Amino acid sequence: MSPTTLPAGPEHGHVTFLGAGPGDPGLLTLRAVEALSNADVLIAEHDVLDVIRTHARQGVSVVPTDPDSSLDTYPGKGAPQLAVVDGASTAAAFPSVRDAAHLVMEAAQGGRRVVRAVSGDPGLDAYAAEEMLACAAAGVPFEVVPGVAAAVGVPAYAGVPLRDAQGADVRFVDARTASDRCWTEVGASDGTVVVSTTLDSVAAAAGELVAAGRKPDTPLTVTVAGTTTRQRTWTATLGTIAQTLKQAKVLPSPEGGRPVIAVVGERSAAAQRDQLSWFESKPLFGWKVLVPRTKEQAASLSDQLRSYGAVPHEVPTIAVEPPRTPQQMERAVKGLVTGRYEWIAFTSVNAVKAVREKFEEYGLDARAFAGIKVAAVGEQTAKALIAFGVKPDLVPSGEQSAAGLLEDWPPYDPVFDPIDRVFLPRADIATETLVAGLIELGWEVDDVTAYRTVRASPPPAETREAIKGGGFDAVLFTSSSTVRNLVGIAGKPHNVTVIACIGPATAKTAEEHGLRVDVMAPEPSVHKLAEALADFGLRRRSAALEAGDPVTRPSERRPGARRRRSTT
Repeated sequence: MSPTTLPAGPEHGHVTFLGAGPGDPGLLTLRAVEALSNADVLIAEHDVLDVIRTHARQGVSVVPTDPDSSLDTYPGKGAPQLAVVDGASTAAAFPSVRDAAHLVMEAAQGGRRVVRAVSGDPGLDAYAAEEMLACAAAGVPFEVVPGVAAAVGVPAYAGVPLRDAQGADVRFVDARTASDRCWTEVGASDGTVVVSTTLDSVAAAAGELVAAGRKPDTPLTVTVAGTTTRQRTWTATLGTIAQTLKQAKVLPSPEGGRPVIAVVGERSAAAQRDQLSWFESKPLFGWKVLVPRTKEQAASLSDQLRSYGAVPHEVPTIAVEPPRTPQQMERAVKGLVTGRYEWIAFTSVNAVKAVREKFEEYGLDARAFAGIKVAAVGEQTAKALIAFGVKPDLVPSGEQSAAGLLEDWPPYDPVFDPIDRVFLPRADIATETLVAGLIELGWEVDDVTAYRTVRASPPPAETREAIKGGGFDAVLFTSSSTVRNLVGIAGKPHNVTVIACIGPATAKTAEEHGLRVDVMAPEPSVHKLAEALADFGLRRRSAALEAGDPVTRPSERRPGARRRRSTT
């Protein structure tokens, strides 16, 4: 699509200077999310855009800035050039942070609602302050939405409280702009010093503090990628930090310019970090977990994995297509309207989607379910129905499966049930468990193919290589078909990858494909499966600590290492 200029709008625009926090998207404030949902234009650095973009509305214009750009101009200065990509607009060229001020004013004076997002808090960003003054001078209305400052949020995630019961003084220093006088003042203090610097400049900052009067044995913690699942923290002293980073093999490194937060002080709780490191101690911290389901299906599961510190990666193993002969589905949907059925039973989210799409094709909505009892095989299917505007009459009270649904399903009673027929829309490869059970209970069943499941296309080459090469720490198999399809489209997971299965049948299929099963859910539920994997990770971490070994992820094992069989 050819570039277009920022669209014109009402005479008076508005600018929101928004703090995106130190990196964890969960630290965005409610006010920030509200502002993002109403924005016409987002202007921010790439890392910040990754945090805020999911909260923006469809079609928002997105302008990434380059903090390292030394360019004084960019194409179309005064009329920023944008190109639409994936439903959102993205700048054709990256302006520098200083040039972003021109973009802010251009968009706001054109009547747009602009969100100017910065890392941390806008009050600590010098460029944001300049842009606020420019808005004030031009009469452009603006507001400030504070964010969690990195100098405060990162130590909290690293398990390093900045003050103790004695109320130690806390000083904040940006080593990149600190003057000699600043170093002298913090060096003369015995309070806690929070230093914002870069990985390859930590040792120099430590040297400045020692030269200013701090003792070389003063405790210090250094955290990189704070508040994200890439976070890593080292504990040392001012005198030993250079050697600590060298032994950790993080320096010298091409990534030495990465920002870090260092906390210095006798009372900064550095010595207690083993007890207070809540974030890096999560059971699956930093684990890359492969979830062979679509993003829609895996949403709640991925959220649960993130709560354990994992980094979920969704890979669809099946694709859903319409039935080859749609006439059967069409007759069944018409039968819903004409009163042919007493019940309709949904066995999957895809079944709900298939019926909903057919409804929309006929101009129907949830009101067509009036007078019909609705059953859902589990919680996720029930949620899909509720989103459609239908509250299920029956959801299994026990096992979330067809067998669990049958345990609660009432037998047909000709006195109380005017109609004896059940509409069962489902996949072409579904088992006969539910059909046979309903017939045994006295019901007539219209077993209708609502959709077909076919093997999905292979994932990108990079993902396939990670699967076969041990780049993933774990994979969750939620059915036998996910095992067969993943191996078919991407290859067999490496032997260091932890294999977690939802039940015995899935585990048997995995073993038939040469995989050793480490984890099995205590009951057939995707959330119980995630819990079981977290328990496995916690036990693995505890065993390493008890043995005095470093805590590593499965993918960090040395090549060729044999995996111990789990007793799970």
